[in-house]
Amino acid sequence: MAHDMGTGNRRRRNRWSLAIWGAAAVLLSIPAISMQFGIAGFDWTLGDFVVMGAMFAIACGSYEVITRISGNMAYRAASAVAIGTAFLTVWVNLAVGMIGNENNPANLWFGGVLLVGLAGVIVAGFKAPGMARAMEATALGQALIVVYALVAGHAEVALFIGLFVLPWLVSAQLFKKAARES
Repeated sequence: MAHDMGTGNRRRRNRWSLAIWGAAAVLLSIPAISMQFGIAGFDWTLGDFVVMGAMFAIACGSYEVITRISGNMAYRAASAVAIGTAFLTVWVNLAVGMIGNENNPANLWFGGVLLVGLAGVIVAGFKAPGMARAMEATALGQALIVVYALVAGHAEVALFIGLFVLPWLVSAQLFKKAARES
């Protein structure tokens, strides 16, 4: 068995794997089925399905990797929150954009936020204490976009953008809990 980088526990297989991948498949099939019945709002192109399929594959695959790295439940929960928040950030920005519409260049800043988190995770070597700091840095990056939105006159979306700070901080706290448990 591989050693757990997050807590010192032995790695466990993810019992939720089938449910996670199955849920992604079901969610991806909803627009396809809805289009067959002419339900308004579901007019996806092949490109839409490819992008969403890739997003689900990256999110679910990332979680699969995490479950092999750590058997610690706090570590796994922290990872799930971070991966879910990253997924939602990309999805919202591609669908409608957080600032203005999806074509507003200010929305590229959210990619920077995600890069901060990814770089932090790599620097941390997937170890819980460093992962906590990476999530705190990601939350700070998100908070800076809130400030930008307020200054740029987008007060109506600043609260919405600010709501994305919370899960990054929750993830950081869960990683801290995982570190304490090691």
